[in-house]
Amino acid sequence: MRFGKSRRNAVSRTAHSELRPKDRKLDPIQVLLSSVDGRLPQLLPLKYSRMSSSPFAFFRGAVSIMAADLARLPHSNLNVQLCGDAHVQNLGSFAAPDGKLIFDLNDFDETIYGPWEWDVKRMATSIILAGREAKQKRSTRRAAAEAFVESYCRSMAEFARRPILQVARHLIHREERIRPIHAALRQSERAKPLDFLEKYLQVDGRGERRFRDGRPDFWRVTGQEAKDVLSSLNTYRDCLSPERRHLFDLFRPVDVGFKVVGTGSVGLRDYVVLFEGNGPKDPLFLQIKQEVKSAYTPYLLDLVNKHQGQRVAEGQRAIQPLSDLLLGWTVFGGREYLVRQLNDHKGGIDLKTLKGGGLKSLAVVAGELLARGHARSGDPCMVRGYCGSGSKIVKAITDFASQYADQTEADYAKFMAAIKNKKIKVAGEAAA
Repeated sequence: MRFGKSRRNAVSRTAHSELRPKDRKLDPIQVLLSSVDGRLPQLLPLKYSRMSSSPFAFFRGAVSIMAADLARLPHSNLNVQLCGDAHVQNLGSFAAPDGKLIFDLNDFDETIYGPWEWDVKRMATSIILAGREAKQKRSTRRAAAEAFVESYCRSMAEFARRPILQVARHLIHREERIRPIHAALRQSERAKPLDFLEKYLQVDGRGERRFRDGRPDFWRVTGQEAKDVLSSLNTYRDCLSPERRHLFDLFRPVDVGFKVVGTGSVGLRDYVVLFEGNGPKDPLFLQIKQEVKSAYTPYLLDLVNKHQGQRVAEGQRAIQPLSDLLLGWTVFGGREYLVRQLNDHKGGIDLKTLKGGGLKSLAVVAGELLARGHARSGDPCMVRGYCGSGSKIVKAITDFASQYADQTEADYAKFMAAIKNKKIKVAGEAAA
């Protein structure tokens, strides 16, 4: 704790309010365009179209811009396993290994070891932007961001006092009473593999289930590409623990599809493999998702040059007490992939539920979840020592979040101007 407190001499807690716009040399649009190397060019207009729908959607798809900004500002140098893309719609519900529905962070594509406050600043900014999109008053948005940082600091102080194994196992049990989380959990209850089966599959002339063609966001994969995907399952199987390998072996692969998902991930290769277990009404869908280096990699000393799918899987396990039973990784075609279940009762946050006290209630839980992930993967005593009572860091990060939300809206305006001037091509009429 003493070392954490001593870090204030190098970077004061009030310094975290600084945005330093006059020192910002980067061109946000150029940073964004440079971050999509290696993606399928034909899908980039769809990515930009999705980002064009609102400043919050732009923020979701522009991690590379915020990473560049955070790297040029003062930081504590107290490192934890970062989620990397902490925002309110990266909170959701899914089935734990025991089948119970839990609520947690649910996407770790950008995970990396780095300064704890980078996650906190990104989540706080997302709370301000989500509040704006939900038409919340300025005072309500600020109160929610403050509540998030207060919850983070309070939780970290508690984790610093607890036995290590208690911290590692810590679960939150009050989510049902919070409207946005209750809605996500109810969505998860309804989101079953059989629903996905009916939406995306059909039965061919031989009675076999096959993925449907004809959707702009999902199509069937055949030929050598499908063979390559299926062959990669051997590498994936090798990364599983023996008991999970046995579970995986009980399923047989049936067909391969390609799915366009999310906002930040659009353009990366994202395959879906249908498996059948105990008959056709026992489906398993595995997502085989291309992973590239974290947006933060250029700014952090990455001591281990890992397989990128392995980086994501191991980062998720470090942060979460309960992860997907079949989480793993593979490689084929010179690219690295994360493997996970596509639809195991997943549900997400709807910004429309963030009315009234919903935003603040969600923010409090987000603070506890983020603190737990950081305490599991870093040293809670050092972070606690740095934060102190919390009042200075709460004000500083909330001030930063408000300023960065304004900057995001300014960057979004530049993005929309680039679309209007035909410098960026979008799909459909989303940006009209």
